[in-house]
Amino acid sequence: MFRDVTFGQYYPADSFVHRMDARVKLVLTLLFMVGIFFVQSFAVFGFVTVFLLAVILISRVPLRSILKSVKGIVVLLIFTAILNVFFTKGAEGEQPLWSWWKIEIYVLGLKNAAKIFLRLVYLVIGSCVLTLTTTPVDLTHAVESLLKPLRVIKFPVHEFALIMSLTLSFIPSLIDETDRIIRAQKARGADFDTGGLVKRAKAFVPILIPLLVGGFRRAEELANAMNSRCYEGATKRTCMRVMKLTWRDYVASLIVAAFFAGVFLLYGMADKWGGIIWLYY
Repeated sequence: MFRDVTFGQYYPADSFVHRMDARVKLVLTLLFMVGIFFVQSFAVFGFVTVFLLAVILISRVPLRSILKSVKGIVVLLIFTAILNVFFTKGAEGEQPLWSWWKIEIYVLGLKNAAKIFLRLVYLVIGSCVLTLTTTPVDLTHAVESLLKPLRVIKFPVHEFALIMSLTLSFIPSLIDETDRIIRAQKARGADFDTGGLVKRAKAFVPILIPLLVGGFRRAEELANAMNSRCYEGATKRTCMRVMKLTWRDYVASLIVAAFFAGVFLLYGMADKWGGIIWLYY
């Protein structure tokens, strides 16, 4: 079950997206995540869906690998949708679609639930495309390069980038170890698939202790390995590969700029043509 999580795992391929500069991919991903919160129209959400599918196709990353990460947040999606459906009031004078006791469901609540659902899914997909097409080492160099101006205020840029890189690299190993512990517990008669939510949660408690012990052990081994190689942080360190922008980065930036222009254009059309209800909400 934990093998379904693909966040933080790199998928090797020779594609346009893989060959892009990691700094450009990181900035464009952050812009996409910010821009998705300004989308209010289902027509624009459809436009975003086509854009994401095109990016996934160009990156040559299997769609199955990306959807696995979406599967990992199903509980969060359902919980968020329920909150929006049952706690969003309709417009003044609007009649509820369904009501029972003090619980009322309005059309606005259903629309908000759908929008939140799509935003969370697109956020996960965008971050997965970044991590699946960029190695942790490249992400480290990208973060360090983008945060270089903060060195003026004595911010530990290199150490921060290193921590982020180690965190990403530890995710696959922790997932594998969790899966191994679960299989070992099942071989000893543990049951994780039956019973209610509380029972299943209690069944996972014996997994946490060996997982924490294994995580601390891996961290100690890594620290000892870095000390044995005389690692001294950012003191007079250089990069083996110098990051340079290429034509791919400029083309991708123009495509994303055109994408945001299309988003605002569709939003303006939907706002202007209020008679076409399905375009706006």
